Amino acid sequence: MSKFSTSSSRQLSTRNSDIDALAQRGYNIGHKIGEGSYATVITAGYADSTGQGLHLACKIIDKGKAPSDFVHKFFPRELEILTKIDHPNIIQIHSILQRGPKIFIFMRYAENGDLLSYIKKTGPVEELQAKAWFMQMAKAVRYLHSLDIAHRDLKCENILLSKRLNVKLADFGFARYCRDENGRDIKSETYCGSAAYAAPEVVCGRPYDPKLADAWSLGVILFIMLNGKMPFDDHNLSKLLEDQRNKKYAFRRKLQEQISAQAKATVAVLLEPEPHARWDLREILNCSWVRNDEEDPIKV
Repeated sequence: MSKFSTSSSRQLSTRNSDIDALAQRGYNIGHKIGEGSYATVITAGYADSTGQGLHLACKIIDKGKAPSDFVHKFFPRELEILTKIDHPNIIQIHSILQRGPKIFIFMRYAENGDLLSYIKKTGPVEELQAKAWFMQMAKAVRYLHSLDIAHRDLKCENILLSKRLNVKLADFGFARYCRDENGRDIKSETYCGSAAYAAPEVVCGRPYDPKLADAWSLGVILFIMLNGKMPFDDHNLSKLLEDQRNKKYAFRRKLQEQISAQAKATVAVLLEPEPHARWDLREILNCSWVRNDEEDPIKV
């Protein structure tokens, strides 16, 4: 028997063993719906003690295949944060199980997939819908920031849409705390996430305020929803940084008149290259476009 077939047989045996062990706990494993560097996402079903079934997604992480800094730094932090957060616009964790080197993170399934796939399929999002989704995203991120947690990987692929088309923020692999045990703010130094969504201070590699970096990423997502494409080209990082600093982005000509001045202004205060001048989540959630001239300001 060849080495390849021996390895394949071993992998199949391990998979079957995992499936049997999870089945004993009430979980039925489905098909693969996504894959990253160190994780695979599959569909799953769960039947509780009353016989009620739940449609879940399961993120499987094999610590044996991941680099040391992920296993000892990022992943423990992700698990700790996942057990602390609870918000209607953040994906709900059902359970976290470990079997050998594998971690199984079961979460509610988002029937309408991710925002990027939605936009690729349907094109730019109408402004009223974009505003509704943006408000849900902003409320979820404001909630995280109120706990001194920054997401650090906000992008359309991590914005999931539920059966009723509500936003569910997902993937906390790069999330971290923004204050130490003494309550002092901590700057981030790790280059996280995707360059296309990263703030200029992240791209250029200097220590940055992760909450304000999250705000920039929300601005990129808002632009993509309204415009149907990215504000900046990330194929050349030097050119990307130059365009970010010069605010060199533009809405497509055919959409210019369809997008309100308030929506464009909201994008502008988020895609502000100077962090100290960029609006934070409190300011954004109180701006006229998001609040729609409601009387009471949102409190943090």
